Amino acid sequence: MTTTLSARAVLLDMDGTLVDSTAVVERLWLEWAALHGLERDTVLTTVHGRQGWQSMAILLPERDHEINREENQRMLARESAETAGVVAIPGAAELLTALQGMPHAIVTSADVALMTARMGAAQLPITELAITAERVSRSKPDPEGFLLAASALGIDPADCVVFEDSGAGIKAGIDAGMTVIGVGPHAPSFSPAHHVDDLTRISIVPAGDGFEIRIS
Repeated sequence: MTTTLSARAVLLDMDGTLVDSTAVVERLWLEWAALHGLERDTVLTTVHGRQGWQSMAILLPERDHEINREENQRMLARESAETAGVVAIPGAAELLTALQGMPHAIVTSADVALMTARMGAAQLPITELAITAERVSRSKPDPEGFLLAASALGIDPADCVVFEDSGAGIKAGIDAGMTVIGVGPHAPSFSPAHHVDDLTRISIVPAGDGFEIRIS
């Protein structure tokens, strides 16, 4: 059975949606967790989808915010340098190719350096418009990044479809007033409008002044 959605823009998360960086993300964050005596499961249910400084603030609420910012910069530098094992999510390259010439953007909690490193490691092209950590004041689950992307593209949020894998990202897309397609095994628990295991089930077909997204 095929589900068809009408859209005028697609907004794509990166980690867990276009690239699989789970191994390196979890390894570095668990090293950080051990230094602070934090439980593994608590850390792993917090860090996905958020900017690192916000995850640190949630996990260490009494710690000075500036320490979180400084430590997050060191974490980002390590993540940008350590890309072994980062690969494309199945169907990601084909989806990005299909979206060429259509309004779309990456909306990621990564900074420019990390986005560039991971998309390069996965051999995926970077979109012309990318909303990275430097461009927002509030991290997912706040909808700021998605709303900024819609505004930059000149598309009403209601006409945007978001691809996201994490709880924070799915909430951000929903709160932005957009239709969210959850990607990956954990996405259904965060109640996206639709779900796919990976991007091989997605096809894009031009239609009217926008396009159709078909979920097979």
